[in-house]
Amino acid sequence: MSDEMNVVKTSRTPAELRGRLQAWLVAATEDPDAVIGPVSSPESNGMSSESLFFDATWKEGSGSFVARGAPAASDVPVFPTYDLQKQYDLIDLVARQSSVPVPALAWMETDPSHLDQPFFVMHKVAGRVPPDIPPYPMGGWVRDLEPADQVALQKASVATLAGIHGIDISDGKADFLEYDSALGETPLRRHFAVEKAYYEWTCEGAGRRFPTIERAFEWVEANWPALEPESRISWGDSRIGNMMYESDGVNPVAVLDWEMACIAPRGLDVGWMCFMHTFFEFVLQKYGVDTMPSMLRPEDVREQYGEASGVDVGDLRFEMVYNAVRHASIMSRVHHRSVHFGTETWSDDPDDAFRFKELLEEMIAD
Repeated sequence: MSDEMNVVKTSRTPAELRGRLQAWLVAATEDPDAVIGPVSSPESNGMSSESLFFDATWKEGSGSFVARGAPAASDVPVFPTYDLQKQYDLIDLVARQSSVPVPALAWMETDPSHLDQPFFVMHKVAGRVPPDIPPYPMGGWVRDLEPADQVALQKASVATLAGIHGIDISDGKADFLEYDSALGETPLRRHFAVEKAYYEWTCEGAGRRFPTIERAFEWVEANWPALEPESRISWGDSRIGNMMYESDGVNPVAVLDWEMACIAPRGLDVGWMCFMHTFFEFVLQKYGVDTMPSMLRPEDVREQYGEASGVDVGDLRFEMVYNAVRHASIMSRVHHRSVHFGTETWSDDPDDAFRFKELLEEMIAD
């Protein structure tokens, strides 16, 4: 199972990246003696963007930093585009307009010549993150918490998500997150159009289609909400594996990974938080691993979100299925990327690529 969950993220070596960052820092600080220390990447989280950890020293400062950029085009990126400026601007907006914890921003580099893509740099935050590899329900610090602390972590995470949704966007300051109005009449319709286009892009790259995903898309259209809820800033990849928590506690100290952010109904984020835990549970249970079924249950998260926000997001069935379809498309692309790096192969059943065909079939069964 460890090979199945592990994802190669880049073909570039730490030494190459360090040299290129060193040249960038000299130019950015106008200090010929600026120094970049050893460069590393997180091993337990993240499949799409490239995150680089390093220490830096120059004539006017020093510190520990994280550079966030798009993968090289030759490495079969998970997404067709990476708008790093949008992510930078959103983190800045969240920091200015709310108490939601985000890393402090340091630089936005728009010149792609340094790392082949634009990138931005944040100050590194001290804390701990629930791991993806191996998934946190399998073991690690979250699983080792006392039950009361697990509940406290969940409540604090849900309250942080509610804090993102609580940012007032009525003055248009978040309009840069809106999808093109030509894609649909409402934010949710536009979101759906983008997801369908992403799926088609995934199929084109893989040279195959995924029948269960297509049936699930049909379910989503057939079960579309009669009344579309109010839309807010949507974090997009709203899971506890994208939050950093206190080193010795359960309160979030940083919300990470904003590449999927947009304007959308609150329930999409709430449902994503629940579904991603369900996904981990399903994959681990296939291997007979004892997991954490009492954590992040939709009915509990719905209640906790209502307490934190004053908004009832409903039973979340539509949102859970829609997010399952979204994740299936992403995981199909991740599998394609793993095939590219030689760690996976295509099976006779294309639906094997996204790991949870049986779960998705169960979710769309009437």
